[in-house]
Amino acid sequence: MTTTAPYPIGTPGQPWSDADKAAWRARQRRQRSYFDDVVRAVERLRGSADVNRYGRIEYADDAYPLYAIRPRGWCDELACALVTGGVHGYETSGVLGALRFAQDHLDAYAGRLNVLIAPCISPWAWERIHRWNADAVDPNRSFREPSPAAESAALMRLIAPLRGRILVHIDLHETTDSDESEFRPALAARDGKPFEPGTIPDGFYLVDDSANPQPAFQRAIIDAVARVTHIAPADERGEIIGSKVLAPGVIEYDFVRLGLCAGVSGARYTTTTEVYPDSPRTTPAECIAAQVAAVRAALDFALAHAPA
Repeated sequence: MTTTAPYPIGTPGQPWSDADKAAWRARQRRQRSYFDDVVRAVERLRGSADVNRYGRIEYADDAYPLYAIRPRGWCDELACALVTGGVHGYETSGVLGALRFAQDHLDAYAGRLNVLIAPCISPWAWERIHRWNADAVDPNRSFREPSPAAESAALMRLIAPLRGRILVHIDLHETTDSDESEFRPALAARDGKPFEPGTIPDGFYLVDDSANPQPAFQRAIIDAVARVTHIAPADERGEIIGSKVLAPGVIEYDFVRLGLCAGVSGARYTTTTEVYPDSPRTTPAECIAAQVAAVRAALDFALAHAPA
């Protein structure tokens, strides 16, 4: 029988107290710079796109401006697309993929689709390469009213005027080995539950919305990404991360019920990408390229199948 050591914060079987959360927060260390990695890249886009500050995140002595990017040819009569990255700050290719798409491909959709890009929703977590915000809250379970995460609330305020006009929303994520070694054990400890080990899928996959399934849309993205990196196979139970595989590389969650970012827009076409950067079969550059390929395929499919 295999046993795992208790998580170093908290008392097994008891949800974290405020003191436990403070102890967890004290363990987090800044490992990279949001201003160097993200803000500078956003500022370089000002010559070719509109860059807007839509909020500010503050924790103790840390303060982070939040930025959104959109084309200069924004037309209120066009349908909108939403591209989000960095809901989980540690998921690097989601942030860099959103920025790469903005740099290389945003102009291609001018006059056809209003594309709004929020490349790094959780800057505190970006710097600490973490899943949660400074309050030990997962922003990707917090897209609900009232939101317990300032990061999620800021995005909801940003897109509120666009409700009913967003045709497609793609939310860029990663599944990493640290999900199993750190983040799921921390989640179990935080909630006072036993940790049940799982497995990490080797490859790219998508999460569709069980309340609004769009299988042809998901298939188009998988087909595009398969030309860049490998698609995750189902495990011996026919599942990926505990969910039934409905088509190659596709599972489903209930986006709105779970408070997931991909459910916040009310778009007809929605998906969450999951890249696996720790695979020996891929590289960081391929992971970024896979995110870009997914965004392009999502937008192209939505344009081709938009209601007349």
